[in-house]
Amino acid sequence: MIHIHNLTKEYNGVEVLSIDSIEIKKGESIGLVGNNGAGKTTLFSLLLDLIQASTGEVSINGFKVNESEQWKNFTGSFLDESFLIGYLTAEEYFYFIGDLHQMSKDAVNEFLTQYKEFFNDEILGKRKYIRDLSKGNQKKVGIVGALIGNPELIILDEPFANLDPSSQFRLKEIIRELMAAKQVTILISSHDLSHTVEISDRIIALDKGRVIKDIATSSETLTELVSYFSV
Repeated sequence: MIHIHNLTKEYNGVEVLSIDSIEIKKGESIGLVGNNGAGKTTLFSLLLDLIQASTGEVSINGFKVNESEQWKNFTGSFLDESFLIGYLTAEEYFYFIGDLHQMSKDAVNEFLTQYKEFFNDEILGKRKYIRDLSKGNQKKVGIVGALIGNPELIILDEPFANLDPSSQFRLKEIIRELMAAKQVTILISSHDLSHTVEISDRIIALDKGRVIKDIATSSETLTELVSYFSV
């Protein structure tokens, strides 16, 4: 589904990302891990055509992301608060996203009912602008917004950050349900090695912009990652 080839990114002559090749199949759940500055957010930004690559290319379902808009029709993503519209309420934001997918307000409302526990009665019906929500609740709005329209590809950057333990547990359940469908490709970056290994079929670890591990998850994966990053 995703093909990355000879992808590099430089800032002021300094190379921050260099990836020879990554192939991601449809239905895979990928956990992207690495320390701060490893290149995780840069890679996601390139996947979503938010920044321009220095060299190389990214294609999704055969569409080069910097040359076509078609991939956007089946891709949902949330990287940070800049994806939100702060002066809207959560409902208004969800309706806006739904409208982009030709969904009526009723259809959006029905879709949102499955996330009632995740929202924990703190988001919907509160008449609060998104900008006035806590960081954790803003994160929840962004994550659920990325799922509207049943995208084939979902990209989430640090989805567990700012969430309380109960919400982290519920988010893992949401992701597991998506994985069970086998029709959704999921890419998640996180500093939390344990959560990431739990919900990923495959782990890609970056260090200083380069892939240093690309492994299928197993009972030994977490130990291997902890050992590597604790050195």
